[in-house]
Amino acid sequence: MSLRRSARVQAQPKIELPNIQTSAVAAPPKKRAKKSKATEDAATSAIAHEDTTHDGAAVSMAPPPTTPNKRRKVANSPTKPPPITPTPSAIGLMTSNSVLRPGYSTGDIDDATPTPENRRAEPHQTNAALITPGGTQVQHINEENATTTPSRPSIGPKTTSGSLLEQACTHLSQTDPNLAKVIAKHHCRIFSPEGLAETIDPFRSLASGIMAQQVSGAAAKSIKNKYIALFPPEACPTGFPPPKLVAETPLPRLREAGLSQRKAEYIQGLAQKFDAGELTVDMLMNGSDEEVMEKLVAVRGLGVWSVEMFMCFGLKRMDVFSTGDLGVQRGMAAYKGRDVGKLKAKGGKWKYMSEKEMLETAEPFRPWRSLFMWYMWRIEDVDVDAMATG
Repeated sequence: MSLRRSARVQAQPKIELPNIQTSAVAAPPKKRAKKSKATEDAATSAIAHEDTTHDGAAVSMAPPPTTPNKRRKVANSPTKPPPITPTPSAIGLMTSNSVLRPGYSTGDIDDATPTPENRRAEPHQTNAALITPGGTQVQHINEENATTTPSRPSIGPKTTSGSLLEQACTHLSQTDPNLAKVIAKHHCRIFSPEGLAETIDPFRSLASGIMAQQVSGAAAKSIKNKYIALFPPEACPTGFPPPKLVAETPLPRLREAGLSQRKAEYIQGLAQKFDAGELTVDMLMNGSDEEVMEKLVAVRGLGVWSVEMFMCFGLKRMDVFSTGDLGVQRGMAAYKGRDVGKLKAKGGKWKYMSEKEMLETAEPFRPWRSLFMWYMWRIEDVDVDAMATG
């Protein structure tokens, strides 16, 4: 009688497999010390090829599963330092005449350069000599026809281009004696007699300021040189193409200097304003601070900062103060005793001090806030020497 299948299975002798490191399998996994990659690769290879024989049968042991190595996240680097203010290089390009930069008499017996005229100075009027598009130099108004308005108070007949800087420094030192040390250490050539003796071509300065926007100083200089080279020298009496010539030049031709389409439009629009008489040298020379600002910011491509820098360092107006300049903000924060290294950006933008606080702090230094602003750059060691070159 045949046995049932279940009985036959039960009747077969049980074959016990040899115990292969059962204790090691049952034990909870232990944390292994971290090995170098070369050691782990060698161990894995050895395990994969190791053969263990049991009762004549070869049993191949597969390598244990491995967890891929994960790179540790590197902590973010410290907060990026604030951007360096572009003011010095931009002003240097704006105030550079390249071709027409008249010499200044050193006073030496063999120096044939005539000493500059010691003319009347006013903090709320232009103290630089300006050049018309035709190349004529225009001096400051004479004392006889000087006018006084609430926004342009008189500072007395004794204030001249030769004494302006000295009088301004005296006012700053008397207002805050702590500034005396900085003033004694750094001579401000821009507002000195030799600085005031330099002539400024307004169209050239403003056009150069537009060229300098959003590019490095070296790139701006290269664009400016190529721009001047577009025009025949005989058509440029001041060494820079006059507004009428630029206004009549097609935009594609202007762009050959490396200008973007927008900058070419801005410069041509500025030229048209001068050519049409909407902007005049007389207005820039004798207009009030408010009038000059209003007229210039109405020109496409000229923002408040650009006009402030032109009025201060081009026209040499002495009561200009920029709250939007990062270098001025940083210097004023240091001037107020704050650790500027610990100040951080807010909302993605750097802001060292509020506009309200800056204006309140600068108010006692009227009508010489332009010089006060220059020393705010100096407090933080901004290289303002670049302003006088270019």
